[in-house]
Amino acid sequence: ARDDEMNGAGNLMDFLDEPFPDVSTYEDFHTIDWLREKSRDTDRHRKITSKSKESLWELIKSLLDAWSGWVVMLLIGLLSGTLAGVIDLAVDWMTDLKEGVCLSAFWYSHEQCCWTSNETTFDDRDKCPQWQKWAELMTGHAEGAGAYVLNYFLYILWALLFSFLAVSLVRVFAPYACGSGIPEIKTILSGFIIRGYLGKWTLLIKTVTLVLAVSSGLSLGKEGPLVHVACCCGNLFCSLFSKYSKNEGKRREVLSAAAAAGVSVAFGAPIGGVLFSLEEVSYYFPLKTLWRSFFAALVAAFTLRSINPFGNSRLVLFYVEYHTPWYMAELVPFILLGVFGGLWGTLFIRANIAWCRRRKTTQLGKYPVLEVIAVTGITALLAYPNPYTRRSTSELISELFNDCGALESSQLCDYVNNPNMSRPVDDIPDRPAGPGVYNALWQLTLALIFKIVITIFTFGMKIPSGLFIPSMAVGAIAGRIVGIAVEQMAYHHHDWIIFKNWCRPGADCVTPGLYAMVGAAACLGGVTRMTVSLVVIMFELTGGLEYIVPLMAAAVTSKWVADAFGKEGIYESHILLNGYPYLDVRDEFTHRTLATDVMRPRRNDPPLAVLTQDSTTVEDVETLIKDTDYNGFPVVVSRESERLIGFVQRRDLTLAIKNARQKQDGVVSSSVVYFTEDAPQLPASNPQPLKLRRILNLSPFTVTDHTPMETVVDIFRKLGLRQCLVTRSGRLLGIITKKDVLRHMAQMMNQDPESIMFN
Repeated sequence: ARDDEMNGAGNLMDFLDEPFPDVSTYEDFHTIDWLREKSRDTDRHRKITSKSKESLWELIKSLLDAWSGWVVMLLIGLLSGTLAGVIDLAVDWMTDLKEGVCLSAFWYSHEQCCWTSNETTFDDRDKCPQWQKWAELMTGHAEGAGAYVLNYFLYILWALLFSFLAVSLVRVFAPYACGSGIPEIKTILSGFIIRGYLGKWTLLIKTVTLVLAVSSGLSLGKEGPLVHVACCCGNLFCSLFSKYSKNEGKRREVLSAAAAAGVSVAFGAPIGGVLFSLEEVSYYFPLKTLWRSFFAALVAAFTLRSINPFGNSRLVLFYVEYHTPWYMAELVPFILLGVFGGLWGTLFIRANIAWCRRRKTTQLGKYPVLEVIAVTGITALLAYPNPYTRRSTSELISELFNDCGALESSQLCDYVNNPNMSRPVDDIPDRPAGPGVYNALWQLTLALIFKIVITIFTFGMKIPSGLFIPSMAVGAIAGRIVGIAVEQMAYHHHDWIIFKNWCRPGADCVTPGLYAMVGAAACLGGVTRMTVSLVVIMFELTGGLEYIVPLMAAAVTSKWVADAFGKEGIYESHILLNGYPYLDVRDEFTHRTLATDVMRPRRNDPPLAVLTQDSTTVEDVETLIKDTDYNGFPVVVSRESERLIGFVQRRDLTLAIKNARQKQDGVVSSSVVYFTEDAPQLPASNPQPLKLRRILNLSPFTVTDHTPMETVVDIFRKLGLRQCLVTRSGRLLGIITKKDVLRHMAQMMNQDPESIMFN
């Protein structure tokens, strides 16, 4: 039994987990103790390894245990891939439902309806008799003012219906299904517990309402919520294996990998997903998790590919193939797009946080349904007249990314053709813009202003809303406008010194679609502050491998510009706004304070609540538990000497006393509690003592009172502690919890320390 004494918490779990299975290890809104979880897992592993040598059955069990991680990953990949495919198909159909319906089979979207038709020509591939707009179906007139007004009215009506359904479902069944989910997942992965945030109800409602919200035409994407959905899948499968369901630390590893699978299906970018999880979401990311998330992302992407929601064997809507190289001089507009992305990111974060703060503090927050309906109504009203905002945002991005080939029928490709041009089809030289292009430029400028403004008010409402697609749309519109400008400049002034080297008359030198791609990356980088994963996601998304350098230039510029105005990305800002206890690994702590300035009790506080090793009675312990709400208590030799022995968790104490009262005879309120190795022989008249040595953690983390706070913050961050005791020459002085550290950091940054609301 000596080694049990050594690791303190050795067999404590067998003794505690059996009698009361209903008590969870941590309370809701508490922080987990990573060190404790890690040592518990090591103990479990040791036990399995030693048992596996005994019999064949135990050996098989140990192999199954080793494989369970990969099995969970496989299941997560399959389920999140399937859900993403279903969401894509449903969104496609419901977005088209706002404009019209397919007569041959109502469950076909516009595109699918016209695939099966024989009467389509290549130029009018969107027009086929099977697909009818609502006005044509109801009145028989396809054109004219009356038909336009009727279609307009029905478009708004459908949008309102979808968003009303979405917000009502969220409100009634799963309030946690709103928003993007990434800030909360970052907090959960840093070791915080939010019960029900990743539950079955949240998964179900989020999947359904995500389809409704995206189809309603609001300026939001499905990418962020898909990460939340994938993490819900991860949590769901964790509960099948006790290895993960009983250990919060191990569960966090699975959730990190699930986040990677989520991005993998959102963008069809498996490697981008793994890097996103590593760079943006995860807190503790060991190598093992890297391999597992790689596997989960692969399975998820494979599943999505076999569902094939877009019908083009691609994983994404906007796949492009450019053939022209880019030139050094083009880095100037690329970097300018990067600056634009950084400025838009800053503007968006500041405005959105201000609006969300208003929502929290004023009457606005009491009417979530009205707010959603109002925003949807305004969005639909303003979006319908402009063909670029009427369609779904991902289709818009897809068109902006596309290069103008000879077969394009879009307005953006209405160039004036040279009649005596006879060249191969795929490499069309630069041409002067026709009236269609100028028309399109006006509409795009209006669309840009509309998107910038409306996204600020949309993100953070009580419906599932992602941020990736709207910010990419803003960037893509700006990029395409810049691209067309550069192209026309190169055409009309090809004798200028900058164009001379690379732009001969009659050559195809500028690809406007590439500018849209770079702009999209810049804006996304400005809002989320990602760099590496962003570039990888973008080139996996578009398949443009030779454009890595322009993408990198834009991403880095946008990060620099945005960081100059404020260090936090949108997710960190929302974490701060909601007051989640998140210790960011990237923040520097530069103030010269000591542990003694932060620890409690303060100068005029009541003394620290402690237990003594051999003079506390059961009744004293119970009163202490009843009167305080601390998570645990230090154990000292005696109240006079205050020498520290160990730390005991509140939950273990309650369980042990409850247990002893039921099972051991003679334990009454006046029994003395002993934390020493062997209780002294008491005369028979005394009540029987209660020995609690085995629930005592003999190696609590301690720092001295002169430890600089910089070091303390580092210890909390890197070891994932929950609390830390402060001593001076062996005497206990006080305690520092994670919440104290966060409050202190908030105070040092002149913010309100009380905004950190959870334990």
